[in-house]
Formats: sequence, structure tokens, C-alpha cells
Amino acid sequence: MSAAGASRVTRSSLKIGNESADLDSLCSALLLAYLRTHTPPHHTLHIPLSNLPRPDLALRPELTAVLAPAGLRPDDLITLSDLPPRGALEPRQDKGAVVVGCIDHHDDEGFVPRELEPGQPRVIERCGSCASLVVEHCREAWDALAHADGPGLTTCDDGTPAAECDVHLGHLALAPILVDTAALMADDKTTEVDVKVVEWLEGRMLASQASSATSASTTATAYDRAMFYSTLTRLKTSLQGLSYRDVLRKDYKRWSEGGDAPLAVGISSVPRSLTDTIREAGDNKEDRPSFFAALRAWAEEQQLDVAAVMTVFPVESGGIARELLIWGVNGRGAGVVGEFVRRFGGKLGLEKWDGEEMDEGGEGQEEWRVCWRQGEVRCSRKQVAPMLREAMKVVARL
Repeated sequence: MSAAGASRVTRSSLKIGNESADLDSLCSALLLAYLRTHTPPHHTLHIPLSNLPRPDLALRPELTAVLAPAGLRPDDLITLSDLPPRGALEPRQDKGAVVVGCIDHHDDEGFVPRELEPGQPRVIERCGSCASLVVEHCREAWDALAHADGPGLTTCDDGTPAAECDVHLGHLALAPILVDTAALMADDKTTEVDVKVVEWLEGRMLASQASSATSASTTATAYDRAMFYSTLTRLKTSLQGLSYRDVLRKDYKRWSEGGDAPLAVGISSVPRSLTDTIREAGDNKEDRPSFFAALRAWAEEQQLDVAAVMTVFPVESGGIARELLIWGVNGRGAGVVGEFVRRFGGKLGLEKWDGEEMDEGGEGQEEWRVCWRQGEVRCSRKQVAPMLREAMKVVARL
């Protein structure tokens, strides 16, 4: 995979995912940049910017596995660390950022202008993975990549054999969709768009594998859904070698609400139970005080009033379980926790976390840390974050 020739480029455009920089965000930015760059008349170079510092790439071993079939490495990516120190994008994009176009699978919160420049996408639709929307939006551009280059030979615009190009792009697109929808088995996340896109991608992949089998010039990697998904899941959920700080920053988002006296909340998403996280990560195994010390330090580093950890993990009986830990690290933050519980505790099916005590403080005190098992497992960070932000708006007005 490579960009269009420099001689054809007259302008450039950045493609960037959200600040959690998860597999979906990173792959979607790469896919969109590549497909838009190769869309005629090739006058714009679309540059994928990975929305994280370069050292954080090491926290995403699943990304390395996705890039490998395309002949890429994490070192090939452009990150926030590569931007110039002055006049560059900040790691946190908020309401003041200039948005030229958007493809997003979250709820429309009104950040993206209704009217955009001609040719710029405004695709905001709930589905399992943003990559599904990118592929759906760019399907014609993908189809147009291949062109005849002589009898029996078809290549992409960058000279890569078309069959190999399909396999490269296919791995990049399928990885986040499979991860985010549990290989299309998560009924609460998988939509018709995800299913149709996976069918279309796998059809191209299988056809390309059959074509490449007769060609000695291709290095296309074979694709198997179950094996690919299993590998990605194993890598994504591994805590080996990670500190508690690494776990908290690996899949993290931050929001602020409240006008002149804003409150800030940060939510770390962790693909293991709290018990496993505390036991397997960090320098001191099974050291709960060290985990809480790391969470407090992370809240201070990120200038948070409320720090939250959401876990999700499979259970033996089938399906998934979720836990929610929220820590109001100051008086206003404790107020947010109380408002959140009153407004949304029932909707989320919050039940006291059993086992050793995790809670400390309470409403009206200088802090409040509380942990629950979340009965409503269909509510992920996409649903919980707006709830916390609503509670923040209420407290900010007091």
C-alpha cells in the first residue's frame, strides 16, 4: 500500500480518528485516507494521522497483527508525536475544532456542521464499527482501484497486483469490524450495515485468494475469519507487560462539560475484569492499593474531576459481563457520582460489586469511589459517557 504519486498532489488533508485511538479509529483513518487519495482525479493527498503519541503504539499489539498482511509496521504510521510543536493539532479535539468532514458510528451530538463543502462526507450512523461506514462510503472508490494493465494482469494505482491490494485492504477493514461486533455474533452491536460490509469484503478476499493462488508474484496473506478474530482478541485482551497506567491509557476518552467552571471526566475501557486487571497488570501483582494509587495519579495527570473504568469480559455461561468503577476525586466529582446514580443507576442495572470492598467516601464528602457490576450489558462507553456528562452538566450549574 502506498499513496498516490507526489507529482499529482496539489493539496493535502488529514484523516484522524477519535482520541481513544482504538483499532477501529486507527484502521478507519488509514482506510479512508488510502481510498480517498486514490479516488480520481488524484489531486489531494489524504494523510492518516494516528491520534496518539508514538509510544502508545506499543500498547496495541493487535494493530501490529493487522498491519502485517499489508506489509506495514506501526513505525510506518504518522502520530501526534510527529507533528510540529507549534500550530499543530492538540491530542484532545473538542467543540472548537474545525471539522471538514466526518464518518462516525456514534450518536450525532451536533459537533459536525450540517452543511459541509461539496464532496466532503457527513456520515453519522449507529453501527458496530466505523470501518463499516468507511467501506460503505468508499465502495465505489475501492472498486475503481483496479484497472487492466495488459492481458491477464490487473493492478491498483500504486502498481500492487489488484488481488494483493484487496487482501491488504481487506484485513485492515475487517479487523475492527470483527473485534467490535464479536465476529458479527454480538446482537446488541451488530447492524445490517456491518453484516453486508463483511460479506462484501470477505467475497473480495476469497476471490483474491483464489486469484493469487495462481500467481507467484503476490504475497497476499490468506484470510480465515475465525482464526483472524481469535488472534486479534487474544492480543487485544492481553495485559502482559503492562503497568496499571498503561491499562488506563490504552483505550481512554476524556470529556469536559460545564461552561465557565467545567468538570472533566475520563473513561478507561478495559477488556478484562477488575480482578484480572489488578492481578495480572502492574509491578505488584494483586495489589489493590497500587491500582487505586495509579488511578488517582492518572486522574491528576489528566486533570479529571471524575475518573471511570469500564470493564467488559466473557463469562462461562456465554455472553459478556460488565463492571463500572467511578471515582469522584474531589467534592464536585463526588457530586457527579451521586447525580449519575440517581439518574441512571436503575437504567444501567447497577449492582454492588461483590468480593473485597472497593468503595470509599460518599456524596457530600471530598471524594467518592464506588464500583458496581453492570446488569445492563448492552450499555458500553458509548451510552455511559453521555450519562456521566449529563450528570456533570447538572452539578456544574449548582
